[in-house]
Amino acid sequence: MNVEAGEVVRKPGRPGKLNLQRLYVMRNLAVAAQLGAIVVAHEIFRIHLPLDPLLLVIGGLAAINLLTWLRLQTNQDCGEGEFLFQLLLDIGALTAVLYFTGGATNPFVGLFLLPLTIAATVLRPYYTWLLAAITVVAYTWLMNHYVPMPPAIGVAATDFDPMVTGMWLRFVINSALIAYFVVGMAETLRQRDHKLALAREETLRNERLVALGMLSAGAAHELGTPLATLATLTGELKHRYQSPEYAELQESLCLMRGQIDRCKEALSEISASAGGQQAQAGHAVPVRGYLLDTLAQWARMRPGVAVTPHLDGPDSQPCILTERTLSQAIITMLNNAADASPQAVELNAHWDNAELVLEVCDRGAGLAPAASANVGQSPFSTKEQGLGLGLYLAHAAITRVGGRVSLLDRPGGGTCARVELPLNRLSAT
Repeated sequence: MNVEAGEVVRKPGRPGKLNLQRLYVMRNLAVAAQLGAIVVAHEIFRIHLPLDPLLLVIGGLAAINLLTWLRLQTNQDCGEGEFLFQLLLDIGALTAVLYFTGGATNPFVGLFLLPLTIAATVLRPYYTWLLAAITVVAYTWLMNHYVPMPPAIGVAATDFDPMVTGMWLRFVINSALIAYFVVGMAETLRQRDHKLALAREETLRNERLVALGMLSAGAAHELGTPLATLATLTGELKHRYQSPEYAELQESLCLMRGQIDRCKEALSEISASAGGQQAQAGHAVPVRGYLLDTLAQWARMRPGVAVTPHLDGPDSQPCILTERTLSQAIITMLNNAADASPQAVELNAHWDNAELVLEVCDRGAGLAPAASANVGQSPFSTKEQGLGLGLYLAHAAITRVGGRVSLLDRPGGGTCARVELPLNRLSAT
């Protein structure tokens, strides 16, 4: 099972600009439909329409759409005021076309509902009501002011009922365009909701990390005195039992003192970070050297664990900043692997100039189903006395630098933790 955490989600476009783009497409269809209707009416049904003013209005609408296309090439989003202005232009053009083609008696007068439907979908109520009032005024004006539609006199006019046919075409056009726009808007809203959900999850994770940071800083302060006491007692015991018969005890005391010093070092780093010192950033080293140093640091913590490293990369190695949090994340994964199988831990690493891929593998019991579902989401542990903070904090440190964490079932048994790191954010070249 492969569960990737920190995966980059495709970012949705800005809703205002997407809506303007859909309106641009619809306006192109409207221009084409109006020109087609004029050709059919003039050539087939021999209806003598006032072509000059109609073509002038349609040409103006096409020019407006050309300016809209140029507007879409910019990076600026489209606000509600601008979108309302675009809809008003469409209503004005439709009013002018209807004025020269029968006014309110034209069955296509129902197309006034189209921009109003769009406004109700994407604009706030104030703008929608304003557009509705303007539409009602335009419709009312067309009831008394219009150029009458000449009768059809062509060959096809015998069985032609302009009212019924126009109503059918109006229904088809409204249905198609409303479906196009509303479906697109629904997709935009789904993308926005998904983005907001991801932002909320990230905020919750950050709040949890802040809480853990505050608790760790308090723990560092409280544990300082007990560790100092243990270090003093260990030194006294080493001094008291120096005889050769206590060689095994001396070895155990040395190991204990090393672990105490490691704890004091970690607590000092936590205290320094809480005090405002920048403990994360370091100096630049080659990738191979960074990994070997991290392995050596971990080996001092777990001297009895056997690890097999496989490092593969180009001779011209990129450099990486020695981030303390990233090193600790790698050490955490090594510790998890060592806890699962102390005698069979592997570290596989390969890199190029763009990416570093690490795989920490063990031969333990394998991946628990709950682990893959909770990686990076909340603290989780399968150990009896584990707190579940290690992998959770490691995931946070890796995703902070743009990396990804995956947990894989290893062929033949065991687990493989895969880390992908973008070197362009960690290199110092």
